[in-house]
Amino acid sequence: MRLNQELAVPGPECASLLDRRNAAVARGVANGPPVFASHASGAKLTDVDGNAFLDFAGGIGTLNVGHAHPDVVQAVKAQADQFLHTCFNIVMYPGYVDLAEKLIELVPGSWPKKVMLQTTGAEAVENAIKVARSATGRQAVIAFEGAFHGRTFMALSLTAKAPAYKSGFGPLASEIYRAPFPVLYRSGHESEEACSAAAFAEFARLVEMEVSPDAVAAVIIEPLQGEGGFHAAPAPFLRQLREYCTRHGIVLIADEIQSGFCRTGEWFATQHAGIEADLYTLAKSMGGGLPIAALVGRAELMDAPRVGGLGGTYGGNPLSCAAALATIAVMERDDYQEKARRIGAVVEDRFSGWAQQYAIVGDARGLGAMRAIEIVRDRKSHAPAGDLAAQIVEECYRNGLILVKAGFHGNVIRFLGPLSLEAEELERGLGILGDAVAAADRRASPLAMSA
Repeated sequence: MRLNQELAVPGPECASLLDRRNAAVARGVANGPPVFASHASGAKLTDVDGNAFLDFAGGIGTLNVGHAHPDVVQAVKAQADQFLHTCFNIVMYPGYVDLAEKLIELVPGSWPKKVMLQTTGAEAVENAIKVARSATGRQAVIAFEGAFHGRTFMALSLTAKAPAYKSGFGPLASEIYRAPFPVLYRSGHESEEACSAAAFAEFARLVEMEVSPDAVAAVIIEPLQGEGGFHAAPAPFLRQLREYCTRHGIVLIADEIQSGFCRTGEWFATQHAGIEADLYTLAKSMGGGLPIAALVGRAELMDAPRVGGLGGTYGGNPLSCAAALATIAVMERDDYQEKARRIGAVVEDRFSGWAQQYAIVGDARGLGAMRAIEIVRDRKSHAPAGDLAAQIVEECYRNGLILVKAGFHGNVIRFLGPLSLEAEELERGLGILGDAVAAADRRASPLAMSA
């Protein structure tokens, strides 16, 4: 069952805006489908031509509570009536402190914690490295293959996808080292345990032979990679990493910018492994659609930089703090952890079925409601098929479903639909995606049989 049958997209208004966009906006700013939003609510979005879509991209994971949640909108309006901005570094306000206290309550850590608010996830990452280096007096940072930590200078240096994000912008930050992320698919290992053990052994070899543990300030990891393709770090790997960092005085940073705030069925993805990172970087769905980010961690680490060493003009903007507090209240009241588990179970079942049914679906993976399918040429070669993935995404948006891809080859289709989805909306969207996958599989079947 489809939301719309072959929409005429882009319509005339979107086409006109697309011409203006191409004339006025820098080439390097990438876009998805040629859709310009008019209004949105929950999981539904309508473009300026009146075409209706289901949104399974969610602003790349920023809309766990859905578009324009009324509680969030009301909180922003109430704050706007009081004041818009003062800069917390100049004139403080209660909302910043309220949000900091709430994050201390929510974020894992059996020790005193403190908070710094920012505007974007990349800023949170930048400040996490500053805090780790200041606290340890060390310089080296270990990141992982497939990582995405942002687009600013240090964050980009930590990011692993060179052709799309890094080419032509160097030289980048020094003292960054990269370890393999434990990805079972294509690894050649027969089990997650074997893959995890091999990846950790290589991590330890890198640190001990190429860097030295006493030179490493921090290890930064996404417990569930986003842009890298929705690979979840196995629990044994994360536990070994936690123990290693503790033993050597290394700051463990969990980048939960995309995986946080109930997306995986827990408030934070590290909770699936039962570990506590020293620092957490947060953003995206924390603000319910408004730009806000946070660095949360051990008080003694967070207090290491001298006064004035941390700051930013718009960090913890009053409107965004109000939105974040309202968003968290909605998640607590309406049990968004359970919503993610319930939605995730449906998506997992459907995606796993497609992996059995269609030769082009090489893998289905994820945690909770943060799930993806990997599109390949055939099951034997596992060769990435970014072109087929692009065809699937285009067919979906022409039938009223917005999606976003991921992975080095752009061949991973990720599910980031709002956790506020109604059961009927979820089924309708999965139906559109399933039709598109089946059609792509039929088109590719002669190639698959001859491979």
